[in-house]
Amino acid sequence: MLANWKEGYTRQMASSLSRRTFIAATAATLTMARSRLSAQSEDLTGLTLKRASELIRKKTVSPSELTQACLQRIERHNRAVNAFITVTGDHALASAREMEAELRRGKSRGPLHGIPIAIKDNIDTAGIRTTAASGVYKDRVPTDDAEVVRKLKAAGAIILGKLNLQEFAYGGTSYESFFGPVHNPWALDHIPGGSSGGSAAAVAANFCFGALGTDTAGSVRIPASYCGVVGFKPTYGRVSLRGIIPLSWTLDHCGPICRTVEDSSLMLQAMAGYDPLDPASSNAPVSNYGLAFTKPVSKLRLGIPRSPFFENLHPEVAQAINAAIEVLRKLTAQISDTTVPAAFQLVPRIIGPEAYAYHEKLLAESAGLYQPFTRDRIIQFAADVKAPAYADALHQTNLLRREIVKVFANVDLLITPTVPDPAETLADAKTFDPPPRNTSPFDVFGLPTISLPCGFTSSGLPIGLQISGAPFDEITVLSLARAYERETEWHNRNPQLA
Repeated sequence: MLANWKEGYTRQMASSLSRRTFIAATAATLTMARSRLSAQSEDLTGLTLKRASELIRKKTVSPSELTQACLQRIERHNRAVNAFITVTGDHALASAREMEAELRRGKSRGPLHGIPIAIKDNIDTAGIRTTAASGVYKDRVPTDDAEVVRKLKAAGAIILGKLNLQEFAYGGTSYESFFGPVHNPWALDHIPGGSSGGSAAAVAANFCFGALGTDTAGSVRIPASYCGVVGFKPTYGRVSLRGIIPLSWTLDHCGPICRTVEDSSLMLQAMAGYDPLDPASSNAPVSNYGLAFTKPVSKLRLGIPRSPFFENLHPEVAQAINAAIEVLRKLTAQISDTTVPAAFQLVPRIIGPEAYAYHEKLLAESAGLYQPFTRDRIIQFAADVKAPAYADALHQTNLLRREIVKVFANVDLLITPTVPDPAETLADAKTFDPPPRNTSPFDVFGLPTISLPCGFTSSGLPIGLQISGAPFDEITVLSLARAYERETEWHNRNPQLA
């Protein structure tokens, strides 16, 4: 009897140990599976837009997988970066399933089919609130998409949500926002630049494969430079502004922010085109921007406008830009100093009255809902500019947009630093908004201008190179930018988020 009891006890213990071993092994397997899934998601969000598009076309990855990976990364890291104001996860996943169904039927809308992107929150999205990062519009829900959003959706892009910005796009730090400041993914205690700070930060943090920004004095290119990504402001009138909350009708542009030059070209291809309902829109033919990457750059003539763009540069910015110029020298036929007309002084004389014209009624009704910095800037800038000065600034802008064309008789592209200094700290941004000296002239000129990474400071902050071309010559800008990108590795670096 004792022997039987011992035998039964032994079997019971063996069974118990077996169950415990099985449970432990199962738990370990699930943990490993979750780790692999997390790693896979990280790998997916680290893809370029072009590569993600290729994998969708090959059916190696689905739009739903890309969208879920982005949403998971946003969930993990957006609290630290504060790039998104609104995340539309359910809507994005529904769109992804729709894109997959179309692919099963053999329909493809092109390179953006099934690609998750995000939209700066001063660009209207039907049924999704568009706040301009202001308490004034915190509950505003448009009934129609902005034309540029309509085009991107028609091209198959999936909208993940709306991105944080400097309130009403009126500044270069993205510190002043009803929803809190945006943080630079490379250094969370630094600004990402503005006003499209959430757009650049989201792309740098691998939250999305591309983003929309707006640029009135540098608001696509400044944050692209500070966040180590590519920001492309196309020619004035190349992309519709209809459905975008204006800052300055005369200077506003809309452009893509992406990880690479080619990614930017893919987004721009879908965005560009004439809009008869937008008074600023141009009906100039839209090029096939993919041709930029087959165009040789060896015969290009580059102009360096030293004044004011190279004056008082931070030493590490100067070092990176000079090194970039040496790379470009080996790629092209000629580099020479040149001059461009002075334009920076016109910017406040145009933005001030035009911004006030839009905000006058809102200020009368809801002045207390603005961030104090924004409210004071709108009022002060308008008060500083009288009607004759505004009229003269408009006249000078029209003249300069004709005059600048003459510069391109002797050079094909202009090369400058994007900004004179690396990103400042959030603490400094409370009291100081650096003037957009190097970027705003190209809004006055209306030229196609790109910023792409060209180095890092010793403390790990990105530095941007700016390339500008003749009106509607986006292809030449893209071709040189991509040639430089091929010769360097700056665009391959990623910030490490905890």
